[in-house]
Order: sequence, then structure tokens, then C-alpha cells
Amino acid sequence: MTLMDVRQKVSDAFFCILTDISPELNTRVRYHHYYKKKLNLNNPATFNEKLLWLKLNRYANDPLVKICADKYAVRQYITDCGYSDILVPLLGAYDSPLEIDFDQLPDQFALKWNFGCGYNIICKDKKELDVRKTIRQLETWGKIKYYRFNAEMQYKDVKHKIICEEFLPGDNESGVIPDYKVYCFNGKPEVIFVMHDRGHGVKSEFFDTGWNPLENSNKYTKPTTPTPKPICLEYLLEVSKKLSQPFPFVRCDFYILNEKVYFGEMTFTPAGGLYTSQTMVHGKDMAELLNLSVGE
Repeated sequence: MTLMDVRQKVSDAFFCILTDISPELNTRVRYHHYYKKKLNLNNPATFNEKLLWLKLNRYANDPLVKICADKYAVRQYITDCGYSDILVPLLGAYDSPLEIDFDQLPDQFALKWNFGCGYNIICKDKKELDVRKTIRQLETWGKIKYYRFNAEMQYKDVKHKIICEEFLPGDNESGVIPDYKVYCFNGKPEVIFVMHDRGHGVKSEFFDTGWNPLENSNKYTKPTTPTPKPICLEYLLEVSKKLSQPFPFVRCDFYILNEKVYFGEMTFTPAGGLYTSQTMVHGKDMAELLNLSVGE
């Protein structure tokens, strides 16, 4: 373990303890660490401040948010909204890694825990998969209380479950399928954030709903070649509008493969609500688009 790894573990433990004391304390300390100023929760003005206000005051105990933050339970919400056609086919769901019968799985598949972010195993060739190592990794992840890192309390009561979905192949050199992330404000899609090559030097672009390029995020560089407008853009926006109706803000994440839309997840507090990729939309800051009084 490197010194950097040790520092990260100490930092993670520190912020987890802060969450146990108070989710607001975690949020205030993290915000000050990022921005070197106090977080204004009494009168939130910036996009990140408003996201953090939502995280603490609306999303922490909202039953529907908790369902939609659960990568397994959200599948029923998608079906109830009338869009079961966008779900990646489910191969299995398990309470424990030991329940997985790898012999019965196809040569390619994706395993993921239903809580948090990044707890995924993509199998492109089962013959090369180390099953014991995979089980150990899943067991390690399954013990993590992900919500504690950034005080994202919408994940706290999610019953841990492993889902196995069909493998979606990438169509570029890295083999990573692009993400199409639709920022929805008070039930209205406003921005599409496209991410390329995750895990291989991320590149990103912003577009408005007419697929006009917007100012790029300061977090990532642009791809060399602009992403072409998807043929299925109108359907992507239709689905996003329906799914986002109950929420002041949610980012609806999708994949597009062979011009077919596939659902990824619903993200309520991107980057923990702290360092969220953002842009200007027709001269407006994203904070102007997020009205916290709607639905109160």
C-alpha cells in the first residue's frame, strides 16, 4: 500500500466519522475543503449549494429518491413509468456473491452492487475471469457503507443486492461505451453531458436539448471528434422528462448502443453534490434552473 493509499484511507475514515456525527457536518467540512469558504445552507445560491441543500433536506428521507437511487429497485420505477424497453436485460439478482452460479452465466456480463458508485465488474470473456477473486472483491465492496463518504443518505437504507446484467459492448478503441447524462431541473431536461473513455482518461462534452454544444466542464477535456447527435435524442429526452417529474433535480444516465437507449441509473447528488460537472445553459447558470421551492 502506497503512502497515497494510506492518506486516502485516513481521509475516508475521517469523513465517515463526520457523517456518523452529523451528515451536515460532513457536508460543511467537505465543502470548505473544496472551496475554501463556508457553505451557505440558509440561502443557497450556487448550483452545488442547492444540490447540497437538497441532499440534506429533501433527498435524505424521500422514499422515492431511495428507490430510484437503488440500482435494483429503480428497475420497477422505470417499468411503472412505461419504459421497460430501456432496461438492460437482467440475468440475475443476488443477496450474496456466493449465490452467483457463474457456470450458468453467459461468456459476457456485468456484475454490480445496487448501492453507490463504482462497484462494478465487467466480464468480457468468462474464460479469463478469476471467479474466486471476483467473489472476494464483491464481498469486500458489499461491506462498505457507501453513504458515509459524502453523507449521501439516500443510499443508507438500500438493501444491498448484486445485479447481473447483459454486457453492453463499447464501440471505440477503449471498449468503453459512452455515457449520456441528462440534467433535469424540476422535471425538465435542460442539458446532456456526454462522457467518453471512463477509466481511460475521461473526456466530456455538454449539449443543450437541441444538440448545440455548450461550454465544456472544467473537470475534463473535450474529445477530439465531437459526438454526433443521436437519432434517438427525442426519445432520450422524453424518457428523461417522465422519470424526472417528481424531483427538483436528478441526472438521468443512459447508454446509447446502435441507436437504442439503455438506462444506466438516476443520480441525485453527482460527485456527492460537491464538484459537479456543470455549464451555462442559454446564458443561465445551472443554479438559476434549479428552483428549490417547487414541490414544497
